Amino acid sequence: MDQPSRPNRIPPIPSDERDASVADLLDPIQVDGHDLNIFATLVRHPRLFKRWSEFGGYLLYRGKLPARDRELLILRTGWNCQADYEWGQHTRIALNSGVSEAEITRVIDGPDEPGWSPTEAALLRAADELHRDSAISDTTWALLADAYDEHQLIEICMVVGQYHLVSFTLNSLGVQREPGVTGFP
Repeated sequence: MDQPSRPNRIPPIPSDERDASVADLLDPIQVDGHDLNIFATLVRHPRLFKRWSEFGGYLLYRGKLPARDRELLILRTGWNCQADYEWGQHTRIALNSGVSEAEITRVIDGPDEPGWSPTEAALLRAADELHRDSAISDTTWALLADAYDEHQLIEICMVVGQYHLVSFTLNSLGVQREPGVTGFP
């Protein structure tokens, strides 16, 4: 699958249509000198983009969860939401965060697939329960509470919520993956 089947409803803002304030928002978050479509699209609402990117950036770069655990949550959320763009981007980030290609593929099969540690399975189950039930069950919470402190437990919920927001938005806007970024297997 080269691109999502969803139509691109709001395209990324072209360079020649950007004012200085938009350029100031995008320049610091370029990847290899290029804008990601997610950012170049969402920046069409600059005030919202600024606040959202601060929150998302905190969870992604300054949060208390280990990067590997955060990426397992994000990948499972992306899968649950069928967010091809997020899957593609976070596959790359996950590989750089200690998640193997086999584990990335196994995220699709979920928490009951053999090979996950009890904590990893609980993370994936938490993402599933939040997606399905809007809450983490007592059983899953107890497993997570044995492994994480209060800050990290709060972040588990916030990461899943943040990536639901992102997935729903990207799916609805039809944001397309960048060339060379693969989506779902």
